[in-house]
Amino acid sequence: MHNTNHISIWKPLSNRPFRLLWTANIVSLIGTWTHEVGASWLMTSLTLSPFMVAMVQTATTLPFFLFSLPAGAMADIFDRRRLLIFTQLLMLTAALLLGITTIFFKITPFILLTFTFFLSLGASINAPAWQSIIPELVSRKELVSAITLGSVSFNIARVAGPALGGLIVAALGPGVTFLFNAASLSGVATVLFRWRREPILSTLPEERLLGAIRSGIRYIRNAPHVWAVLIHIGIFSFFTSSLWAFLPIVARINLMLSPAGYGILLGFFGIGGLIGAIILPKMRNRCSINLLTAVSKLFLAIILFVLAVSKNFILISTAMVIGGISWLVTLSTFNTSIQSIIPSWVRGRVISIFILTFFGGMAGGSALWGAIASKTSISETMIGTSIMTIAGTFFSWRYKLSSGDGLDLTPSQNWPVLATEKPPYLEEGPLLVVVEYHIDQLHSDAFKDAMGKMKTIRMRDGAIKWNLFHDIETPGHYIESFIVESWLEHLRQHERFTISDREIQGHVRSFQIENRPIVVQHFIAEPVRRKK
Repeated sequence: MHNTNHISIWKPLSNRPFRLLWTANIVSLIGTWTHEVGASWLMTSLTLSPFMVAMVQTATTLPFFLFSLPAGAMADIFDRRRLLIFTQLLMLTAALLLGITTIFFKITPFILLTFTFFLSLGASINAPAWQSIIPELVSRKELVSAITLGSVSFNIARVAGPALGGLIVAALGPGVTFLFNAASLSGVATVLFRWRREPILSTLPEERLLGAIRSGIRYIRNAPHVWAVLIHIGIFSFFTSSLWAFLPIVARINLMLSPAGYGILLGFFGIGGLIGAIILPKMRNRCSINLLTAVSKLFLAIILFVLAVSKNFILISTAMVIGGISWLVTLSTFNTSIQSIIPSWVRGRVISIFILTFFGGMAGGSALWGAIASKTSISETMIGTSIMTIAGTFFSWRYKLSSGDGLDLTPSQNWPVLATEKPPYLEEGPLLVVVEYHIDQLHSDAFKDAMGKMKTIRMRDGAIKWNLFHDIETPGHYIESFIVESWLEHLRQHERFTISDREIQGHVRSFQIENRPIVVQHFIAEPVRRKK
């Protein structure tokens, strides 16, 4: 990551569109947290079954697991502003109907889970587009500050929302928290309606949804740094999901708290998150992101153990503050890492996989721990997840996170389009591209190492097959070949080529013998008819 020591965490707020969206998002997040308190407490009023209470968390997270990938593709191929407006209206409608049903009609666990699911469905479509617009609103050097501000807004809401939600539940009932959530969503929709987003222009037609999903999966499959982040976030979310699955029962049974008390408990976690956001820049300057996340995850393991064995409000409140710091540091670092290593053309899809992995771990973990706790006990289950969090931290240490230092993901726009009298039709293909090199045999090992990086670029940006061939009769004569699905997909490769990719390509070409041009050839597959 670029040095951001001189960038204030508040600097992105000088940008008016970012400031308005950030402020509206805080209000919306407060509404979300009042809803969370209302839903969780309502379920414990309807049933004390650990499984059913944990299912609230599952209903919240499952849509992210089911719909994040197509949502990410939509964030990359559709207008992100219009997509965000649609999702805000969807969530507003679901929250409004849930509030009306709870206040005026008989609410059941099934109805509560159903509306919670639809609210989360809107959020799952919203999340990749929302994350993807951040780099559009701020400069790259302000990106870390902007992402941290996103965490600040989340934790301001985590402090205010649960406390407000607890008060509303105690005074007016959980149904009013759902109506409040609906009102808060209207603010974001209003700001989005007024925002005039600069469109990202391309001379090529939009990708189709299924094709965009395939290209996103292909990119991730060939991006080792992305894989490292996904492994970390998957392990982290799966084991720590027990915290959110069982916290309502811990508050109600172990601590005998009222709804307001439960909200205050969540508020302590939010206070920890705010502290974490303030100290995070200094912590990043003093230690690596890998050490930072490892220590934070170990602290969360301790927090799980404390919640499992203690019934002391002061001790658990202190643990929640420390847990908030650790949670903020871990997720913010994961988020910054993934945002710093992906180009704009695939940002929504990669973020969607990131979200899918996180919420898939949360949904699967919540359901599993709930089922286990029904057969054993909540205390034993949380102790088990604490131990597994420690084990997962040591396992994931081998997969190093990247900070994006030295990467320039700006499109290079220097890969020339093939000049031909009759260019192929866009959908014509597959296309075979052949690149011919002549190098000094003494440098063959270094050349092949460099070509390994070129393979990653080709496969990541659209190639479905890649090979490097050596002429057995002429030492130093190599042929690079890769196949792309169509001429259109090859043109998209041109648009996806970044400045950092160009530097790698320049290193490869530096091995070429002087006065020997590098020859590039393009071959379109020719259909052959069989004679009867």
